[in-house]
Amino acid sequence: MPNDVELLILGGGCAGLSLAMQLAKLGPRAPSTVILERRPVYVNDRTWCFWGDDKTPFALQAQHQWSSFKVLNAGLGVQVDCAATPYRMLAAEQFYTAAVTALAAVPQMHLRMKSPVVSEPQFSNGRWHLTSPMGTLSAKMLVDTRPPHITAKEDVLLWQSFYGFEIESSEPVFEPNCAELMNFSTAKPERVAFTYTLPLSHKRALVEFTVFAAAPVTVEALTIELENAIAQRVKGATFTVRRSEQGLLPMGLNFPLSPFSGDGPSCARVGLFAGAARPATGYAFQRIQRWAIGCAQAIVSDRLPIGHPKDPVLQTWMDTLFLKVVRRQPHLAPALFMAMFSQVASHRVIRFLGDGGSLVDYMAMAWALPSGPFLRQLLSRCCRS
Repeated sequence: MPNDVELLILGGGCAGLSLAMQLAKLGPRAPSTVILERRPVYVNDRTWCFWGDDKTPFALQAQHQWSSFKVLNAGLGVQVDCAATPYRMLAAEQFYTAAVTALAAVPQMHLRMKSPVVSEPQFSNGRWHLTSPMGTLSAKMLVDTRPPHITAKEDVLLWQSFYGFEIESSEPVFEPNCAELMNFSTAKPERVAFTYTLPLSHKRALVEFTVFAAAPVTVEALTIELENAIAQRVKGATFTVRRSEQGLLPMGLNFPLSPFSGDGPSCARVGLFAGAARPATGYAFQRIQRWAIGCAQAIVSDRLPIGHPKDPVLQTWMDTLFLKVVRRQPHLAPALFMAMFSQVASHRVIRFLGDGGSLVDYMAMAWALPSGPFLRQLLSRCCRS
């Protein structure tokens, strides 16, 4: 592996590998690249979900897809048709295998596992320098996907914490063509909680317990509620756990990224803590794919990487207002989500959630939601200022 390359990618997760795969498509024209990943090996430890047709990136590699989904609260439910753009689940093993295969075909691109960054990058003499287990590396361009250190509770409006089991039930208790996006639990004053179920067959499903709260929730606390949720879902049937997955996603960032020494246009900060995730939902996979395509084009044409594009002003304002209402009054969240999914046409809801919403879609969402909580939030902000 060369010590001096054109591009250095810190982190071989979703963002880093997505960019690397786009560059690998260039073949001999791809820049010499090193990707540093601290994990020793990739395992099937997560899934990414998104709505899309067959032309959507990674749609055809998805492990499963659903033509409809449900949202349930207090015994009531609404079912949304998404057959035109199915809800799809991509397993980590599919994504990682595709990335490793693509990079192995391009000699000037190097993925190095078990390679944490030992020293923070420094910029001097027109190049980036850092220390890794392989020694000192130098690169013209730097893309950093690592999360920053969160220092204050207010740095993130809400945290999405989740823990899930992929289970095999002894009885046919699942509906394979319909995902349960949200099945809300009993309200608590400090959080929003729901069960997320992705049926893979009549007897097999990924079941996750998810919490939106002002602070992260530990896996130990989530495990208890996950086991209770599964027991209720399988209705007394026995089951075995095939694998587990967990995650912690920021919903609404409220801090600037601190620069490196000499931080400049040849460096891009990306990933979940730099704008990859949709603030109001946590969905990130397709946003990352769109960024990866644009960043690869920028590197080839301008020889400079780019960060995630800023969200439209209206979307940012609506997402921030929604998150502040949920943080302040989490008990209202189930009713807000139920109103959104039951009173707005399915294609508008899906476009809104998938970042493809038009002004009409935004207006339809705002019209469906009760105005009182949002007006009170705006009024409280005005009074504080």
